[in-house]
Amino acid sequence: MGNILLFALLVGLVSALILVPFSKKRKSLMLLITAVVLITIGTFACYYLFNLDRNLSSLWPFAILVTLGGTAFAVGKERIVKGSLFLLALVVSVYFMIAFLFNAEEKYQSAKMTEKTEISTFDEKETPASVPPQFARNKMKKAFGQVPKTSYYELGNLQIQKVNGEYVYIAPVEFSGFFKWWSGGSTPGYFTVSATDSTANPKFKKSEMVYTPSSYFNKNLERHIRMQYPEAIFYGDTQLEIDDEGKPYYIRTFGEFVSARNGFEGTGVVVVDPESGKTKAYALVDVPEFIDGAVSPEAVSLQNSYYGNYIHGFWNSVFSKTDVKLPSDEGTEAQVSPIFDANGDMYYFTDFTSPKEGVDSMLGYALTNSRTGEATFYTGDLEESYMDSEGALQIIEKKFIEKKWYGEMPIIYNFYGEASWLSGVLDSNGFLQNYFIVSAANPEISAFGASPNEALRKYKTALQHGGGTVDGSSKSEEKQGSGTVLRVYKEKTGDYTIVSILLDNKKNYIISSETNPLAIYVKEGDQVDLRYMDTGETFLPVKELKIQGLE
Repeated sequence: MGNILLFALLVGLVSALILVPFSKKRKSLMLLITAVVLITIGTFACYYLFNLDRNLSSLWPFAILVTLGGTAFAVGKERIVKGSLFLLALVVSVYFMIAFLFNAEEKYQSAKMTEKTEISTFDEKETPASVPPQFARNKMKKAFGQVPKTSYYELGNLQIQKVNGEYVYIAPVEFSGFFKWWSGGSTPGYFTVSATDSTANPKFKKSEMVYTPSSYFNKNLERHIRMQYPEAIFYGDTQLEIDDEGKPYYIRTFGEFVSARNGFEGTGVVVVDPESGKTKAYALVDVPEFIDGAVSPEAVSLQNSYYGNYIHGFWNSVFSKTDVKLPSDEGTEAQVSPIFDANGDMYYFTDFTSPKEGVDSMLGYALTNSRTGEATFYTGDLEESYMDSEGALQIIEKKFIEKKWYGEMPIIYNFYGEASWLSGVLDSNGFLQNYFIVSAANPEISAFGASPNEALRKYKTALQHGGGTVDGSSKSEEKQGSGTVLRVYKEKTGDYTIVSILLDNKKNYIISSETNPLAIYVKEGDQVDLRYMDTGETFLPVKELKIQGLE
């Protein structure tokens, strides 16, 4: 508090000296004192209420008004001096206001990404997608009765994180208004729910939090952080992170302007204990291990915008738009979607599309490490034309047009060597109904299932008869097999039947009646010969099936 008072007092004193004319000596002292008091109070109120950074450069709009007023009130040589100050303030202010016209190249360089062609082929044994956040949030709302004094609180912002090796959604319990904060003083805890198992139920974890985004005055989280770091430049909302012992911490990304109070580049994160208010700042390279989202999704979205728009400067992004690619707005958090790779590291996913209206062709996609801010841009197979995320969502909407279901959180994966969009499908109430996979290069190839792995099995079959690749990995090879059928499972999908077979060699196989119509006749005890791809997966895709005695 002392820092902001001193800052406001210095601003008030300097402003009063510029504003009050010294030609009227009898009134100057009284006017000076009055001006100091009023400007100090006004400055304090402005910076306290809006949590502005207390750098001198943040005063540029105020400097124009003060120097203009000082010039207007002064006479003679005093007017010349104060007029010069006004011109100086005006020049600096104009520089700040038009900096975005000239620093586009700096922004692009700060956001420049490593470029690659394609992400590696996805392993079916991994969990391919998270539960859509809207569905997770709906489940938490249904479980809100677990919170003591429920009427005092509401559900805060959702955040995905890895805790003790498991992927979970976290949402803090927040105050529902000023009087509830005044009466309650602290919030009781947070909710967690699995981000991979749609059948899991939310759990409420008790953990008292005093410094929260919904608290007021000095207990307000953003104001508390600003008091501790008055000159820091922050970008993005505060987020809740949980350590492996279940202890909650709030974090916020800080950084620096690209130039002239314009643009942003993240350099670190402030971590706050919401119970005690203890804060500590870390550079990105030193961020504690339990923090997954050190770089805010807002900052990543901004960097994506720099990279896509400013490849040839600002004016090119407005007029000719040569090589410009626009980041999509289909992400779940500030236009990006958090996902995890096979190593458990979190990335923000964004696909890029053409600035030309009516075109749903994807120009590439980016993965940004959420701890380091390092990004990679994937161009995809340059010989293929990939559909963007909006196009994938439109296909889902048309597929379930009668039910009025819609897709959420589309992510592109490399399934069996085929670039493919995977999205959760929600009903009009926001509840998860199934998972949908569609080829990015061949939109006519698609499949859906109750779980990601079920959708994958059906998608594998769809790729078989759709001309796609079903290798699963570059090491897959075609093999011959034969044996006695022990078990058969048949499932109708559209106009065709998916047949799953267990042979006496204890291996499982899967085949579609579209490619092998006679597969629908296979039964337990049959002797069969088959040709399949040895992908190493639970169900091996069959390319050809012969039933002995039937053909």
